[in-house]
Amino acid sequence: MVVAGEASADLHGSKLVRALREIREDLRFLGIGGPLMSAEGVELLAECSELSVVGLTEVVSRFPAISTAYFRLKHLLATQKVSLFILIDYPGFNLRIAKVAKKTGVPVLYYIAPQVWAWRQGRVRKIKQRVDRIAVILPFEEKFFRERGIKADYVGHPLLDNTPAIGCSEALETQAGLRGASPIICLVPGSRVQEVKAILPSMVEALKGLIPKYPNLGCIIPLAPGIKEDLVRSLVIHSNLRVSIWKEGIYSALGLSNAALVTSGTATLETAIMEVPMVVLYKLSPITFWLGKRVVKVNHISLVNLVAGREIVPELIQDAVKPSKIINELLPLLEGGQKRREMLEGIREVKVKLGGGGASKRVAQMAIEMIREEGS
Repeated sequence: MVVAGEASADLHGSKLVRALREIREDLRFLGIGGPLMSAEGVELLAECSELSVVGLTEVVSRFPAISTAYFRLKHLLATQKVSLFILIDYPGFNLRIAKVAKKTGVPVLYYIAPQVWAWRQGRVRKIKQRVDRIAVILPFEEKFFRERGIKADYVGHPLLDNTPAIGCSEALETQAGLRGASPIICLVPGSRVQEVKAILPSMVEALKGLIPKYPNLGCIIPLAPGIKEDLVRSLVIHSNLRVSIWKEGIYSALGLSNAALVTSGTATLETAIMEVPMVVLYKLSPITFWLGKRVVKVNHISLVNLVAGREIVPELIQDAVKPSKIINELLPLLEGGQKRREMLEGIREVKVKLGGGGASKRVAQMAIEMIREEGS
């Protein structure tokens, strides 16, 4: 049983399922995920696009779908023989269902651990009680969990598994409808509907402000799984920008781009892997942001800066997500010079810290070991 509650977790879950099938073809998978996991043969009980949410106030609108999924899983844990329960990220939901799994005697493997080092460290006790092993993807996490008595192993970051080597080409520019555009900016407004609605309009307004300086400017927006093209188009249609809504994945979009505006999340690491300079943005509802400031225990929100241990890329949060501030941070990255060079040097350091590929295979081997232990 596998639970991936968000688009990025669906990607990592699909790669893990594929790696597991390479070891044992007889495994049957069911759980929660998206189109990528479904394509790998996972029997979905619910779509992660129905459950994905950020913030304490935003969860209310998704509560019926979340509770339905929870009780479906609870019923199956009680009525079917489950050899292993794999949780991927999505801690609010997953730690609750992990408690059910432990009570029914099902071993629990957590892949992509809750970021308790950043906030809600009280969850550490729940993890210790409800989770048998953790596969962590950030280099500093292994020590954090082990010091607290939790069996944790650093497996590397799954984004480095089979990262495509994509660069800019005339054919790719033509396919995107951006032939002759310069510069090209990649806009990554998030994988959740509320993120796209909150952040994309400010991104677009910022680019409109650059047109006098860069009349041939183009932008490309990779469409995240679970985000409808009509939503994105409705937010850019009146901008008069040269826009490509791209369905071929974030890596090829970044391969075309000179710089990027990226919503905080996994996409910041994807942008770093492609060595594209970026400005990181994030915006929540006012209530969620007010509450979050009182519990978050880290100095940065972007994974790039957290892995680096210092600020490499600028972060614009909440009221700072406005066109004028975005332009101020973006312009030096387009003009070249020292700021762009220093950022690229820092991004390359982050890539080294993330290690090589193979995370999915390492986690698959951990899972097989736990299944064997359960069988014995």
